[in-house]
Amino acid sequence: MRKSLLKLTARLAVGGTIAAVLAGCSMGPMFGGGSDAARTNAELANTTASADQIAQAQATALPAIATQCPPIKVRPGGEAMYYYGGGKVGNPNALNYQGVIDEATRNCIVSNGRININMGAVGRVLLGPSGKQTSVTVPLRFAVERNGQAVYSEKFNLDVALAGAETQQFVKVVNDVAIPYLAGDDVTIWVGFDTRR
Repeated sequence: MRKSLLKLTARLAVGGTIAAVLAGCSMGPMFGGGSDAARTNAELANTTASADQIAQAQATALPAIATQCPPIKVRPGGEAMYYYGGGKVGNPNALNYQGVIDEATRNCIVSNGRININMGAVGRVLLGPSGKQTSVTVPLRFAVERNGQAVYSEKFNLDVALAGAETQQFVKVVNDVAIPYLAGDDVTIWVGFDTRR
C-alpha cells in the first residue's frame, strides 16, 4: 500500500499543488465489479446531496471512523476511450487517440452523519497512428453511490495539451464532496470516461 501511494504521489508531482492534495490519500482498488455493472451512466445525472438529506442523516448518526472510507472503482466500460477518424471505428490504423485511467485514489473524513470525500484520478492520452491532434478534451466523470442510489455525479471536461508529444498525462482532483453517511451504509465512489454528448 505504501509503495503504491509513493508511486502515485510521484506521478502527481507534475500537477503542482494538486499533488499536495492527494499525497496523503490511500489507494483504492481499480476494478469494476458490482451487481449493477450493466447500468449506464445515464442513471447518474449531475446531482448533489441536499442539505435536508445530510441533516436527516446527522440526526440519527451512529459513531463512524475514518477508516470506513469507501472504495473507489473505475466504472465498467469507462476505463478507456477511443477516437477514430473517418468513421472507421475499430480499425487500429484509423485510431486518432485513446485515453486510459492509470490510478484512482480517495480520502475521507467521517463524522456526525456525513462523509466528506476528496477523490482523484491520473490517466494518459496517447496518439494513435492517424493522430495529429495538438490537444484533446477528456470527459471524466466522478460519482458517488450510497445504498444503490446516486448522491453525487459530475462530469469534468479536461483539456489535455499534447504539444507534439505522443502521450500526455492528466490529473483531476475533486475536493470536499459531502454526502449523508451512517455506519454500515454501502458507499462506492466511481470514476470513468463519459463520452456521451
